[in-house]
Amino acid sequence: MSDENPYLASRLHGLGTTIFAEMSLLAVQTGAINLGQGFPDTDGPAEVADAAIAAIRSGQNQYPPGTGIAELREAIAAHQARFWGLTFAADTEVLVTAGATEAITAALIALCEPGDEVLTFEPTYDSYRAAAAMAGATVRAVRLEAPDYRFDTAALDATVGPRTRLVLLNSPHNPTGKVFDVAELDAVADVCRSHDLVAITDEVYEHMVFEGRHVPLATRPGMAERTLTISSAGKTFSFTGWKIGWVCGPADLVAAVRTAKQFMTYVNGAPFQPAIAVGLGLPDAYFAELREGLQMRRDLLCEGLAAAGFTVHRPAGTYFVTVDIRTLTDEDGGTFCRRLPERCGVVGVPSSAFYEDAEAARHLVRFSFCKRPEVLSEAADRLAGLGQVLARSADQAM
Repeated sequence: MSDENPYLASRLHGLGTTIFAEMSLLAVQTGAINLGQGFPDTDGPAEVADAAIAAIRSGQNQYPPGTGIAELREAIAAHQARFWGLTFAADTEVLVTAGATEAITAALIALCEPGDEVLTFEPTYDSYRAAAAMAGATVRAVRLEAPDYRFDTAALDATVGPRTRLVLLNSPHNPTGKVFDVAELDAVADVCRSHDLVAITDEVYEHMVFEGRHVPLATRPGMAERTLTISSAGKTFSFTGWKIGWVCGPADLVAAVRTAKQFMTYVNGAPFQPAIAVGLGLPDAYFAELREGLQMRRDLLCEGLAAAGFTVHRPAGTYFVTVDIRTLTDEDGGTFCRRLPERCGVVGVPSSAFYEDAEAARHLVRFSFCKRPEVLSEAADRLAGLGQVLARSADQAM
């Protein structure tokens, strides 16, 4: 890449996107329990998988329409109305994408010009800075401070500059598990309206809220006409490898995203699209059980992490939990995570991967709880002896 496009390579360098692969490789090499990368260790609903198999066998294996098959677009529009009271025209205001990451990247490429700025919140999901760089834009971030991860509304408004083009909001938020409340969403909406900004919302964890409730930014006054709402099937249905996502919003904005998307993946996932349409039509009980099952797993891992000696920032949503490691060690998060598999057979991810300044999060580590309860219990048992391991290491170093 660097030989062909040194400008882009320089902008992408150091964004930390390889840490997840590194940690997963460590898990394989050491036999450690991988609580680093966010993917479930079980498949999703049988009826959804069966629908994909049926689609393959019935010959739905060629290019689907560029916007996605009508059945799925209609199911997405029905889902948005059913859960969030948002109304979208399936033919013009819904676009199927290769997961939410492509949707975000295509939206930034479509809507930003070189030199534009993207306003978001830090820590940021690692792809945001890379996607902005590919659009020639720069990220300007407002810090969410642990442990409650609230933000200063005055600082948000002050961060807007003459080249700010849009706001990129992730709620429920990865990596912190924060769920933005209505007052915070209204503050974001005020900034968008007063500065005439477009909003892009990453809502892939919309059905994983344990405290509070998920409120789409597009539902706030004056925001429907300036918001692109993005989500995906990977998290909700535990089929992360299928990469079926979507964008909903005003027809002109969705058309702009489609223009960029067609030169990225063109189309994707033909037999998976009708299967996800089936999933989106599942009864309310499925979505409730998903939430309740993850909440139980959250509590199980949080209790284990606290018992091991970490300071735990209990998440309100998603399937990630952040811990402060300073109660156990003076090491930085990267060093700690690279040594953790050998020390006790568990893998986490340093939260510095989500910050522009790694020092701002040198003491924070993220773990994932989207695993089977018995796996989380085993991880907790392994972590229980970490304090003794660290104490022995300290004694040997003296």
